[in-house]
This record gives sequence, C-alpha cells and structure tokens, in this order.
Amino acid sequence: RNKWNVKYLLAVIGFETGGSYSPAQKHRGGGSATGLIQFMPTTAVGLGTTTEKLAKMNHAEQMVYVEKYLKVKLSGVTNPSLGDMYMAVLWPKAVGKKDTFVMWGNSEKSKYRRQYKANKGLDVNNNGYITKEEATAKVTPYLIK
Repeated sequence: RNKWNVKYLLAVIGFETGGSYSPAQKHRGGGSATGLIQFMPTTAVGLGTTTEKLAKMNHAEQMVYVEKYLKVKLSGVTNPSLGDMYMAVLWPKAVGKKDTFVMWGNSEKSKYRRQYKANKGLDVNNNGYITKEEATAKVTPYLIK
C-alpha cells in the first residue's frame, strides 16, 4: 500500500523491540516508550491512543498506528532506505539526509548533546558524533535475508 520495503520495516521493529517483535514491548532501558516502534506517550496521544492501549493491541491492530505515524514522517520520500525508515522512528529530522549526516554530538557546543548521551551506544567509532549511518548500522542485523 505504501510501497515501503517490508524487510526494512521488520528490521526497525526488530531492533526497537529487542528482537521480541511484541506490540507490548516496553522500553528496555526503563523509558516510557511502548510497542513495535516504541511509541512515546505524547506520540501515542497525538495518534489518538495511549501507550497503555497500544500495549494491549495485537500486531495487526498496532500496525494501523505504525502506518499512521510513518506516513507522516516519510511523507514525500519515495522508496525510503533502511536509514530513512529508522530515522522516521529515531530522529525524523534525519529523514532524507545523507548517511554522513551528523545527528548528535557530545561537544559542549552541540545543540543535541542530551540526545547523544541518551544514544551513546550508537556511536560506533566513539568519535563523539552519531551519524545516520552509525545509527542505522545497529538495525542492519535485523534485516531478514
């Protein structure tokens, strides 16, 4: 329907749920996100539901909200790459950007230092910056061959 690569979507869901693919999956780090793409409470409300309701849905029911969310975040992107699909969930500002796009940095001058610290595990080369490519690398192992 949306002409999205299903393997990419499944890889994102796999990564976001830690491989459980469970619609009830809570954030593994203790945060408030829930579900197949780890909806934040405010995001769920914006979509007309709650994280509590999402956690009680089956896969098909929750996919309605996944699609609703991604349609907005991927609007205008033809054939989104795995990186774009993941950025729609992680950092929509990076959708459509090159893989070398720096999302967050750890320098004192970095506008997004808090985001860097929360996602430091994505800094594959430990250089103090997280690029779109580095973040996407964590999702790649979930690609179904």
